[in-house]
Amino acid sequence: MSDLEDIKKPIEAELKLFNEIFRDNILTDSGLLRSVINYVLKSKGKQLRPIIVFLTAGACGKINPKTHNAAALIELMHTATLIHDDVVDDSLFRRNAFSINGLWKNKVAVLIGDYLLARGLLLAVKNKEFDLLEAVSSAVDEMSRGEILQIKKSRQLNITETEYFEIIEKKTASLIAACAKIGAESVDADEQTVAKMHEFGINLGIAFQIKDDLFDYKLDNKTGKPAGNDLKEHKLTLPLIFTKERANYKERRKLLKIIKSKNHSYSQIANLVEIVSNKGGFDYATQRMIDYKNLALDCLEVLPDNEYRKALKQLVEFVIDRDE
Repeated sequence: MSDLEDIKKPIEAELKLFNEIFRDNILTDSGLLRSVINYVLKSKGKQLRPIIVFLTAGACGKINPKTHNAAALIELMHTATLIHDDVVDDSLFRRNAFSINGLWKNKVAVLIGDYLLARGLLLAVKNKEFDLLEAVSSAVDEMSRGEILQIKKSRQLNITETEYFEIIEKKTASLIAACAKIGAESVDADEQTVAKMHEFGINLGIAFQIKDDLFDYKLDNKTGKPAGNDLKEHKLTLPLIFTKERANYKERRKLLKIIKSKNHSYSQIANLVEIVSNKGGFDYATQRMIDYKNLALDCLEVLPDNEYRKALKQLVEFVIDRDE
């Protein structure tokens, strides 16, 4: 498995500068706002999206101030959508820490998300980088459409595999695709390369989301139980969709009864996991993830053979091998 620290080595200096630019773009003297923003800065994740921007830019040309603005814009939009998602999902925790709404309640969380969105818009407009703004805004539009479609299908419990892939391409892959696209655009890559980097991001994003969906069935190291968060929200992901389509009448009724339950017990989730495993749902989802991983790797062949392309290949492997 590739280590994220090794992947970041070609862009260590850029990431250090990026964090300074990102911090400068969102800090404020306002008391409550400053407290929440400092918490956001302390609880940052792996920063996969800025990493993709910088690695793609480096693979296609020379990283420059526009690349840094692109990475900051992406991270501002991504952080804002995560905060809003936690409000929508009524999630009090993120990355084993309290979410913004978990500490400051929904009103503050929504306003902080809006503030970050506004800072992203101002960053792009101030620098007259409207091409970056268009690419990221289109991705956020797609993300919203994907989330709405998922909510609709979760209520009806009739999502098909085709609809599942449409949802995850919109809600997850679109922003990762924007990262790769604007990374290439920031260094004036040709149209063919930009299009191929967008395709790379779509395939990587789909593989990323399938991996996330598989995590929901994984035993938690602390509790020894599957998380079952998607199940609690009636989200049907690929392992369950595959299983439901291939289950007999009795098994399907049993699955739907568990899914519709308002309070999922450990025994119910364990029972569902057993059915999915026996029907090959996990194996099927894993294979589809690998298929998209290979498509992503194929897209990188258009790039020059340099340390950035090597790191992008390592990043693809990291996405599907990660354990969190």
